[in-house]
Amino acid sequence: MAEAHQEEEVLGKAYDSRLMKRLLAYLVPYKWQTILALVAIVLKAFADVIGPYLTKTAVDKYLASGSAGSRSTLLDPWLSSEPLVGIGQIAAIYVTALLLSFAFEFIQTYFMQWTGQKAMFDLRSEIFRHLQKLHVGFFDRNPVGRLVTRVTTDVDALNEMFTAGVVSIFEDVFVLAGIVVIMLRMKWWLALITFAVLPLIFWATMILSARCTVESRCAMMIDVRPSTIRVRASRTRSSVSVSTLEVASSRMRILG
Repeated sequence: MAEAHQEEEVLGKAYDSRLMKRLLAYLVPYKWQTILALVAIVLKAFADVIGPYLTKTAVDKYLASGSAGSRSTLLDPWLSSEPLVGIGQIAAIYVTALLLSFAFEFIQTYFMQWTGQKAMFDLRSEIFRHLQKLHVGFFDRNPVGRLVTRVTTDVDALNEMFTAGVVSIFEDVFVLAGIVVIMLRMKWWLALITFAVLPLIFWATMILSARCTVESRCAMMIDVRPSTIRVRASRTRSSVSVSTLEVASSRMRILG
């Protein structure tokens, strides 16, 4: 086996839209479950944003200094002017939002895990069928450990990306969108001042993302080397065992 193929190669970009489209195609048979999970993500994000705003409403309307009800909020039409009654109403809404957030998170987690397992099973089956059709010379040119990693570890990483990474991204996007809307609705000029740091955050994120990609690839290469050494050691032991067996057989024939 060629030495050039023993080490893990660094191929492709950190993000490839063409490959992403091919991966998302495995979700098409389960599109309704995926859509339901995405809807649950949106509703959960909305429920998560409500909590801090309810706390702000309770403080501004009933607990801040000054006459009760002097500060207007979005919930004024549905809240009582009596402090104790109003705080009780806000507490009831807050608990309801927490329960809804828990329910939506359960729905989203269940359907994303179910969809991810089904999609990855289809992907594993397709990879296995493809390997069965390859010429024997392909397995001579490529380490067995790398091929096994493609079918097992890499597919597990894709499943983690679908069920956790994509979900986190979608949820964070909708939560941030809700926060931005509420901030602009409360005080637009103060919100714009807060948003002034966003370019710096994006710049730092891009640098850290590129650095993490390089470190991840280095860690992958380091992880592959021990498995390669183990494969070579196993082959060496097998060769030694065969040679020892041949010598013993020759001696038996001589003695016999």
